[in-house]
This record gives sequence, C-alpha cells and structure tokens, in this order.
Amino acid sequence: MKHIVKDQDTPGFDEWNARANDDWQPTYEDLSGTIKEEVKNSLMKEQGYICCYCERRLTDDDSHIEHFNPRSNNAANPLDYTNMLCSCQNRLEQGEPRHCGHLKGDWFDNQLLVSPLDPDCEGRFAYTADGKIQPATKSSDAARMTIVKLGLNINKLCALRNKAIEPFLDENLSE
Repeated sequence: MKHIVKDQDTPGFDEWNARANDDWQPTYEDLSGTIKEEVKNSLMKEQGYICCYCERRLTDDDSHIEHFNPRSNNAANPLDYTNMLCSCQNRLEQGEPRHCGHLKGDWFDNQLLVSPLDPDCEGRFAYTADGKIQPATKSSDAARMTIVKLGLNINKLCALRNKAIEPFLDENLSE
C-alpha cells in the first residue's frame, strides 16, 4: 500500500457541489458525465495511476471511484473528496476473484482497516520474495485484517508482485 497525499484539483466538481440550494442538493447518484470523469481523473493522477490498495496499474476502463469510508455509512459524506480514492476492478472478468474495493464492499472499521491516506501505511506491510504481503509486525491486527478484507494475497496479486520483485532478487539476499 502506497501513501496517497490528497491534492484536490476538481474545479468542475467544486462548482457542481456549490450549486446546492433549497430546491436541489447534490448526491453521489447525481454525479455523472464530465464532472464524475474529472473527479476520477484527479484521483488517478494523485495516486500515480495505481490502485489505492494493491498498487496495480490503473486504467480508465478498469478502475472505479472508491469511498474509503463506504457511502452506506450515514456518518460519511459521499461527496467528500477526501474520502474518495480510485481502486482497480471496474468490471470483473469471468472467474476473476474480487479484491480491493469490490471485496471490501461496505465493510469499514477505523481501527482494523489501514488507510492509504495514513502517512505510516507503507511501513505497516512487508513483502516476501514470492510476492505475498504480510503485516510488518506480527502484532498488527489492522494490517492482517486489511490484507484479508481487501484480498491482497490472492494468487493474481501475488503473481504480479512476484514478477515485479523477481528482477531485484539476488541469491545473496536473505528473507
């Protein structure tokens, strides 16, 4: 998980939100077209075009706007840009396992879900030579639960990480 620094650059979204009045209140369901594209493009750019959870490369057609604190939580504002991220898997291929935002769904526990917005998130995880992700410390229940709830150790993601790590492995390196 890579730390994401929010850098809101969404003038169209801000203007759309500011049009709220007694007769019309913006909702996430109303967000569409070029305004929604602007939000998604801004999220992708601030994340370096990688998934907020698994760090897979994002493409426009295989990514979606993810709410860290789910929209189903009445305490969360679905139009709060600081709660929006971009996650992979806009659509699932036949037989592809769910992971990241789609697997997390409406689950949220502020104590057990590591946030990519947390400056310390990168240090909460460690990677093995075979591409698996694990808590950096054995006592980290939050890192362990995050890995499970986001499906970060599914075979597909481990294989992708292994392929990325493999050129840097040296037989002289220890685990």
